[in-house]
Amino acid sequence: MLTAARILATLCLLLVSLVSAPEAQVRAKDFGVRGGDAGVGDPLAGLTAGQLALFNAGKAAFVEVEDVADGLGPRFNLDSCAGCHAQPATGGTSPSLNPQAAVRQKFPNNTTPSFITPTGPVREARFKRKPDGTRDGGVHDLFVIDCGITQEDFATQLAQNNVIFRIPTPVFGAGLIEQIPDSAIAANQQANAAQKAALGIVGRIVRITVSGDFNKNGNDGTVARFGWKAQNKSLLLFTGEAYNVEMGISNELFQTEREEAAACQFKTVPNDVTNTETMDLVTGLSDTEKFAAFMRFLAPPTPSPNMPGGAASIGQGKTQFTTVGCALCHTPTFQTGNSTVAALSNKPVNLYSDLLVHNMGLGLADGVSQGEAGPAEFRTAPLWGLGQRIFFLHDGRTTDLVEAIHAHRSLLSEANVVINRFDLLSEAQKQNLLNFLRSL
Repeated sequence: MLTAARILATLCLLLVSLVSAPEAQVRAKDFGVRGGDAGVGDPLAGLTAGQLALFNAGKAAFVEVEDVADGLGPRFNLDSCAGCHAQPATGGTSPSLNPQAAVRQKFPNNTTPSFITPTGPVREARFKRKPDGTRDGGVHDLFVIDCGITQEDFATQLAQNNVIFRIPTPVFGAGLIEQIPDSAIAANQQANAAQKAALGIVGRIVRITVSGDFNKNGNDGTVARFGWKAQNKSLLLFTGEAYNVEMGISNELFQTEREEAAACQFKTVPNDVTNTETMDLVTGLSDTEKFAAFMRFLAPPTPSPNMPGGAASIGQGKTQFTTVGCALCHTPTFQTGNSTVAALSNKPVNLYSDLLVHNMGLGLADGVSQGEAGPAEFRTAPLWGLGQRIFFLHDGRTTDLVEAIHAHRSLLSEANVVINRFDLLSEAQKQNLLNFLRSL
């Protein structure tokens, strides 16, 4: 039996061991969407009265809900731009409540695919292969209007591992990105070459060259920069394609329907084109032009100076972001060139992206080629506004920033060494880096 003295001695030894043991580190954690002002959704500062009127008209068109009479369908993913681009404000990315989950209430001839859930994310589906085994890669819309055509058999395609997903990209500050000179992107690609090579970072510009290299998007030799795989050059092309693909609405850039079943053509002419019979620029422009103007004049996100974690933590995290090597792909800033819009001319673009496509390895590879980007290549995602995003990576597979960082590491990924260096940071340093990212 233990005596009182031995019990006391044991307790003393235990206390000493606890005091002398190294303090356990608290693991770094992504605490989610930061609080405070979202810092997005406003027009650029310095717009003229006419430009502001065009921004407001574009925003009104962006939030408008389309119907069959407007040309919606025959196949579509949602009935408005703003439904997909909603977080944390109009022009953002997927919201926490997925509006696609409610489409069946309006179009009861549809079933809701299993990968569309009320808590998101908003998703677009692409098939890797066609029935004959050749590459597909195209969008297969989720829903149909009631005109005798049927939905895709997503259950079978999922069982065959033939479906990949995309979530909406935010468009805040897109006009600034559009105005970055091609030469600046090319020069940045060559910068810090030795450091990039040592870490296995390569990166490619997406463009068609004067030698006639093939580009599925038909760009004219300039640098493409919009979309998950940098498949689009300009905001006008980006919007025209989305209007046609996501909502089935034909327009000035894409004059024909993607689904031409005769029984489904309730609006038998191109659905949305400029009204040439009016002298009013704002009301006469097509929705496609208005969408592009809205995105072009939409201000970039404003980072928080002290949330989360405080200014000191954010500052230290910004330093770690550079020393680890993240900034070699997520270039902190560019400068726009000369523009006819003073608010876009010679302005800083703090987007945290090099706008190149990189091989992200087998873990993120989706088996789909777009433009010049191959099955494992993705554009470096701009990080401005990251603090307010809910879903991460091209397919929205995670809501946890730590998981998203680690997903960059897999066989053949250009990010492997950088992610290894991230893991060598102390937990406190990792937390600072996460706080910095969530401050953006």
